[in-house]
Amino acid sequence: MQSVFAAAGGSEGMVRLAEAWHSRVMADEIVSHAFRHGVQPHHTERLAAYWGEALGGPTTYTDNYNDETSVVRTHSGNGLSEEMDDRAIACFDQALQDVGLDASEPLRQVLHDYFAWATRISVSHHYESADDVPDGLSVPRWSWDGLQR
Repeated sequence: MQSVFAAAGGSEGMVRLAEAWHSRVMADEIVSHAFRHGVQPHHTERLAAYWGEALGGPTTYTDNYNDETSVVRTHSGNGLSEEMDDRAIACFDQALQDVGLDASEPLRQVLHDYFAWATRISVSHHYESADDVPDGLSVPRWSWDGLQR
């Protein structure tokens, strides 16, 4: 069976999805607050590489950018924000529609489930401080069956 990454269009599909999500997020009055200090250069390409790696694609994010520890540290120390998480997930669902994924497609549900899990659980471990995040975390992998252990 092909990976979720391949079914979503590979690297090009991940870039389209990351661009669509980022556009939606920046237009959202709540979620855009997370980017008030700007974004790293090539943010959407980095995000696409991260999602691609998580969804069964090549290890481009880890090889070229960083590891899961850096991702979790970036999202740590901000406290809980269910409203922001919910709206970020809604932006992702809209982005899935923007890139042409029909709501009835199994791929769309798998991508939604991944993003909701990643937003609420994986990257949002809610460490009090980036200093509390352990070294050596690897990007979690997600398949058609959910989190791979």
